[in-house]
Amino acid sequence: MNETKAEDKPMHVVVRALGVLSALSDRREGVTLQQLHRELDIPLGSIHRLLRTLESEHFVTRSPSTKRYSLGAAALALGYHETFDSYLVAPPQPVLDIARASGETVFLTRMVDSRVVCIALVESTHPLRLFVRMGQEMPLHAAASARVVLAHKDPVLVEALLTSNPREAFTRGTMREVNQLIDHLARVRRYGFDVCSSELDDDVWAVAAPVYDAAGHVECSVALAAAAGRVESPEIRAEYTERVLRAGEKLSRAYGYAGPIVIPQRAELVDLYSQAVDGHPFEPAIRAKQEQ
Repeated sequence: MNETKAEDKPMHVVVRALGVLSALSDRREGVTLQQLHRELDIPLGSIHRLLRTLESEHFVTRSPSTKRYSLGAAALALGYHETFDSYLVAPPQPVLDIARASGETVFLTRMVDSRVVCIALVESTHPLRLFVRMGQEMPLHAAASARVVLAHKDPVLVEALLTSNPREAFTRGTMREVNQLIDHLARVRRYGFDVCSSELDDDVWAVAAPVYDAAGHVECSVALAAAAGRVESPEIRAEYTERVLRAGEKLSRAYGYAGPIVIPQRAELVDLYSQAVDGHPFEPAIRAKQEQ
């Protein structure tokens, strides 16, 4: 009888590590230590040490609020492909709900490496619509769906990305100057959403909100885009902004985020849009605070 050589046997710790990563691969809401212990039948001490090692190498991340584990940046990067096919998903229910209620184009984006791409999409039911395709890369400086992700990244990384990437003037309203963009991202963090008004396409208005993962990081955003003529009134823009923010909140909770998410009241949003300058709702509010 041939005996299996020791070197031909799979390393036990590697098999366990792969089991953990597999268990986390389709659990966006995260998994607790006890759940992994029960599902994988790994002793608590062993799985705790294994998770600590995976976390230190960024293959696993742990939410400071829910204490749940989910896949980290290093594990997600293993699936990176130039066409982004592995990241494309069916539109989640909150995206479908906004699209159904508004009839406008609604999509989900994700940051992959140093790019922000569309990973889920529901197209508008109107004949005149914004052209967005699955897998499309969104310009970091000109798309609300990309800027709302950038707004939650490390400032050093943001400056490096903005200075190293071409900042094409898509329209007369495209923001291109790095310091102006960095100031704008600070306002996006303050208000919790971003607006793109005839910056990427003429006469197109879009609003985007962040989606938090279990660890409180922002890798995704949810966005609605429409022909500007269909959303001229402050009331409609406020309604769509609130819907997008609510969708971002629902997706964040589904991914295991338990931290605070502040959503402005509808009246506050109407007021912001009523005072908007060139379609941007933040500028008048900033001026008013400076004058107080």
